Amino acid sequence: MLHRRTLRVPVALTALTALTVLGLGACDSGPAPGPDRASGPPVLVPGKPGDANRTLSAQEAAQQRADDDTPNSADVEYARMMVEHHSQALEMTGLVPDRAASAQVRKVAERIAAAQGPEIDVLEAWLDEHGRARSAEGHARHAMPGMATGTQLRELRAARGKAFDRLFLTLMITHHEGAITMAADAKAQGNNLRIEEMADDVIAQQTSEITRMRRML
Repeated sequence: MLHRRTLRVPVALTALTALTVLGLGACDSGPAPGPDRASGPPVLVPGKPGDANRTLSAQEAAQQRADDDTPNSADVEYARMMVEHHSQALEMTGLVPDRAASAQVRKVAERIAAAQGPEIDVLEAWLDEHGRARSAEGHARHAMPGMATGTQLRELRAARGKAFDRLFLTLMITHHEGAITMAADAKAQGNNLRIEEMADDVIAQQTSEITRMRRML
C-alpha cells in the first residue's frame, strides 16, 4: 500500500505543474493586438513634371499632408476679402470721433481700429510673401457677409449723437458676425497654418466684441 501511494505523488505533481505552466502562458499572452491605425494601403504620389511618381506608406502620406501647409485658393481668397472687410470697419470707426455721443462707443471704435489696422498689414504682407495679388479683380463687396451697404454707410455718416451710436453698434455687430463666418470658412477649407491662426484670432476677438456691443445696445 505504501508503495502505491508513493507512485501517485509524482503523477499529481506533474499534472499540477502542467496546469500552472498553461495558466502562466495564458496570462502572458494578453489581449490580441488591435489593428495598426497608421497602417493602410500604399499611396501613389504623382511626381513633378519630368519626375517619376513615388509610392509612400499610409503613415508617410499622412505625415506629408500634415507638414504641407501650402496656401490654397480658400486661404488666398480669405486674405483678400478680409483686407477689404477690415477696411470697411476702419471706414466706420473713422466716423466715430465727430459723431458719437457715448464714451463707450468711442472706446469700442478705438479698439477695433487698433486691432484691424495692423491685421490688414499682416494680411497684405502674407499675400506679398506668397506672390499673390492683394485684391482680386471684380470682387464684389456685397458678396462678403456682414458688409454694410452704400445706403447704410450714408445713413451712418448723416447720423449724430445717440442715433449714431445705435446705428454704429448695430452695423458693427453684423460686420463682426460676417467676419466670423468668413474665418470659420477659411479654417474649414484652407490649408495654410498662418491663415488658420489669423482666423482663430478673428473669431476670438470679434466674438468678445460682439458680446460687449450687444450689452451696450
